[in-house]
Amino acid sequence: MTKVLVATEKPFAKAAVDQIEAIVKNAGFEFAKLEKYTDTADLLEAVKDASALIVRSDQVTAEVVDAAKDLKIVVRAGAGYDNLDLEACSAKNIVAMNTPGQNSNAVAELAFGMMISMARNAYNGTAGTELRGKKIGIHAYGNVGLYVAKIAQGIGMEVYAFDPFVDAEKIKADGVTPVGSVEELYSTCQYISLHIPATPQTKESINFDLLSKMPANAVLVNTARKEVIHEADMIKLMNERADFSYISDIAPDNKDEYAAFEGRYFFTPKKMGAQTAEANINAGVAAANQIVGFIKEGNATFQVNK
Repeated sequence: MTKVLVATEKPFAKAAVDQIEAIVKNAGFEFAKLEKYTDTADLLEAVKDASALIVRSDQVTAEVVDAAKDLKIVVRAGAGYDNLDLEACSAKNIVAMNTPGQNSNAVAELAFGMMISMARNAYNGTAGTELRGKKIGIHAYGNVGLYVAKIAQGIGMEVYAFDPFVDAEKIKADGVTPVGSVEELYSTCQYISLHIPATPQTKESINFDLLSKMPANAVLVNTARKEVIHEADMIKLMNERADFSYISDIAPDNKDEYAAFEGRYFFTPKKMGAQTAEANINAGVAAANQIVGFIKEGNATFQVNK
């Protein structure tokens, strides 16, 4: 029988697990779960007879893939999939998928929650600024970028976007102004909302030269990955520009160095973009449905290791 394993160090909400289990069992598959595990050995044991695997931020390494002798598909419940060893999956003919779009609104709302808090000086009683009328640049116009654009438009911001993989006419159709280069985006906008994935090409690409192009009172909002930021360059910029602020959905490795920049930075204690009840359920349910669709019909729409 096809066995679907949900392996989550940080578990889904119970409502999500219940829906995943119902989808799996209604398809005639066996359901199993491994939650709050603290040792990789537990995961290696659990995957031995799994046909399909659902994870969140759990690391699906070559070791895990090797241990999963019957594995046909692994789905990362979320958009980012840098926790999956795609090369190892491909070598074993295992289909790897993500669930794009399921967390997008949650991430976009978090970005604006952090922006508003920064603009209002963390509500410390002093006068802040407003977002209305300010220019915001969306770096990577995917599912999250689209939601960021919609919220920004509702607030009354001027919205720009750069994404070489999205047709400029599509961006224009959403009421957003496309720009021709990443340099133009950063030099135009006081606020930048960052959504690029962490790849060999993008890691540490958000550097001093790029960030220094931003106008006065610039704010970088990172709900992507910490690896895309050049950490030493960011510290250099924060030292040289007292008007620059940095907000991130995950603390950088050198977070202690930011103590000197009180009031100009904010880091969530853990990655929280998808930490809503709705997103938790949406991503888990999507992962379960994608597994059923793949095993029963060969649907590999969201495969990321093609």
